[in-house]
Amino acid sequence: MKPLLILPFVLGLLNCGGDETLSGYGAAEREWHLVEIGGAAFETEAVVQFPEEGKINGRAPCNSFSGQQLQPYPWFQVEALAVTRRACPELPEETAFFKALEQMTLAEVVGETLILSNTEGGEMVFEAR
Repeated sequence: MKPLLILPFVLGLLNCGGDETLSGYGAAEREWHLVEIGGAAFETEAVVQFPEEGKINGRAPCNSFSGQQLQPYPWFQVEALAVTRRACPELPEETAFFKALEQMTLAEVVGETLILSNTEGGEMVFEAR
């Protein structure tokens, strides 16, 4: 009879996991402003947010976007990205932003800094503001 009493406790532990995505590790409730891509300063405005578990949204130089980021921290992968379709003079910078964002595979939150990177040496550095 005792093993049956333990089963509900074990099942409860399995179902009580918290947010294992980037939003659960210091990235939520902040606006992250891009300051560098690949070591070069990013001169236009681009912002990412992680408003809740598994979600990413933000503003690129021309358009707003939203999507999913379901990988557990420190892994990172943008999926199902939806982007508005507005043209502007900063479209080349926006293209570079989205290309880099889709290539990132790792994330690290250090205080007011968010670093997205990949094993090929790509890196995006964001600051909370």
